[in-house]
Amino acid sequence: MAHLGLGNFHRAHQAWYTQHANALGMDADGWGIAAFTGRSPRAAEALSAQDCVYTLVTRAADGDSAEIADAISRAHDGAGAEWEHTIADPSVAVLTVTITERGYEPAQQQTESAGARIVRGLRARARASAGDIALVSCDNLRGNGEALRLAVLREVDDGRLARWIGEHVAFVSTMVDRITPATTDADRAATRELIGHDDAVPVVTEPFSEWVVCGEFPAGRPAWHSVGVRFVDDVEPYEQRKLWLLNAGHTLLAATGMPRGHETVAEAFADPECRGLLEELWAEARVLLPFDATETDAALAALRTRFANPRIAHRLLQIDDGGLQKLRQRQVAIITRRLDAGSEPGRASLATVEAWGRAHGLDLAEALDVLQPGLARRVYLR
Repeated sequence: MAHLGLGNFHRAHQAWYTQHANALGMDADGWGIAAFTGRSPRAAEALSAQDCVYTLVTRAADGDSAEIADAISRAHDGAGAEWEHTIADPSVAVLTVTITERGYEPAQQQTESAGARIVRGLRARARASAGDIALVSCDNLRGNGEALRLAVLREVDDGRLARWIGEHVAFVSTMVDRITPATTDADRAATRELIGHDDAVPVVTEPFSEWVVCGEFPAGRPAWHSVGVRFVDDVEPYEQRKLWLLNAGHTLLAATGMPRGHETVAEAFADPECRGLLEELWAEARVLLPFDATETDAALAALRTRFANPRIAHRLLQIDDGGLQKLRQRQVAIITRRLDAGSEPGRASLATVEAWGRAHGLDLAEALDVLQPGLARRVYLR
């Protein structure tokens, strides 16, 4: 495997599942990951200094547990030549991607976009006649596999390469879920206390994890199905559940919690005003989901436990980063779906947009139209 977008979430999620699948011994040789940074090379340098071995700390409300993670075989700067060598290797069957929502947009100025970097690797693979490969998007976007396909094809200016991609590259959609905050110095100190030695690059994550996958793997894949990964024919319902319950909930808590002085999800969740709006949001969103009441109730019960975990310092500032794109995928999607169904847009969804707009010097109508042109008219003239 290869991975683009080396960061904490990849190390707590796709790498974690791969390691656990390897541990079952269902693949004779196991699967290793060549991981590449998306922007700065610092993460690769720090991880390589430890032979790509790191500590994964699972932080539950009642205490921490640790495991040594070593599924990443090597880590590199994604801008380097090693990227093309790796993607051109016929033994590489899967490329997973975590480039955030903004990574699917065209690059600004002279910066190489993620799509262009992938095309550079695929061009090398085509020249080497290295065969089929699956590209697996693991970002919080609806239809992320199709979004990745479009981001890649946008950067192709060669008809022969476009045809090769159409014949040899599978684009796989997924829904991924595991809260993984940025690592702090306090986390490194806690890891040292837990394992008895220094680790410069530990990852702290929550106990909960989920991965739903839809697509083909023409050259093979790890035995992820053996460690809880769900393979489905249609990932969209699971994407909607994640985006409109968990992710939209995070966005609401960031937009409304930070002005009230809160720094983490748990702090904002404990605030009655933020919590009340969150419960309203969940009521607004759940009626749009194609799941029965029992399954949705179970999902919300798990979210309440996760959000209340005071030992996962999921920072609202981290959630707020890239707020424009996130709001479009989350609150705006809920508002428009409800309007399409002839319902009210939803007080909590509008309150989130209003709070975000206020932070950017916009009133509610202006914020709505920045997020989606013409949306204010739909809301006010419904």
